Amino acid sequence: MKNEEALFRYAVRMGDNSLVLGHRLSEWCGHGPQLEEDIAQTNIALDLIGQARNYLTYAGEVEGKGRSEDDLAYLRTDREYLNVHLVELHKGDYAYTIARSFLFDAFHLALQQALTTSTDERLKGIAEKAVKEVAYHLRHSSEWLIRFGDGTDESHERAQNALDDLWRYTGELFVPDEAEEVLAKAGVVPHLKDIQAEWSATVDRVLKEATLKRPADGWMASGGKKGVHTEHLGPMLAEMQTLQRTYPGVEW
Repeated sequence: MKNEEALFRYAVRMGDNSLVLGHRLSEWCGHGPQLEEDIAQTNIALDLIGQARNYLTYAGEVEGKGRSEDDLAYLRTDREYLNVHLVELHKGDYAYTIARSFLFDAFHLALQQALTTSTDERLKGIAEKAVKEVAYHLRHSSEWLIRFGDGTDESHERAQNALDDLWRYTGELFVPDEAEEVLAKAGVVPHLKDIQAEWSATVDRVLKEATLKRPADGWMASGGKKGVHTEHLGPMLAEMQTLQRTYPGVEW
């Protein structure tokens, strides 16, 4: 795989991860457990969608076929999306949403921090802006996970059940595909094994404070990076893309 193709796939994946998780969090708009939290999740969703715009715009430029951020967001099928499974899973209850966000945020912050030293100026610039936002995302999800874990018996149980269910989707975060391997060798992106060590330390620290148990490693789901997704992504994209699919080229 040539560097240009690898960079396109990487930028698309980064954009897809943020876009899909941003859409999932936006589903809480008007349904949060309290007004302040409703606003917080909506703002986090907007941060992620803003990051997705930056990555997908760059992906379109690298590809050189005239596709815009909107084309890449709204006119691809689920098999063309390259996000990891973790971000596309159903909304679940609020403990499930927080646990999923925490597991991804811990990875996302370590990755964005590493990308601030990328030899690719565009990736570096996007990361320098995103790292400030993602640091808040991780603080928010960590504090809520601790609140659930060290709260009532029911909140503790819901948080632990969510972690146990989501854990099998964390392995995919750290298994590089060909594009990531090519770019890591070129010094454009970090090696995922280095990110995993930082992620693991963050997870252990927060779970200890939350009085939650780290699930045992076992079988790990994979395939999202290759366009093979769970049953949850297709319906989500159908809803997200309905306007552009129904009225191609529509403008506000």
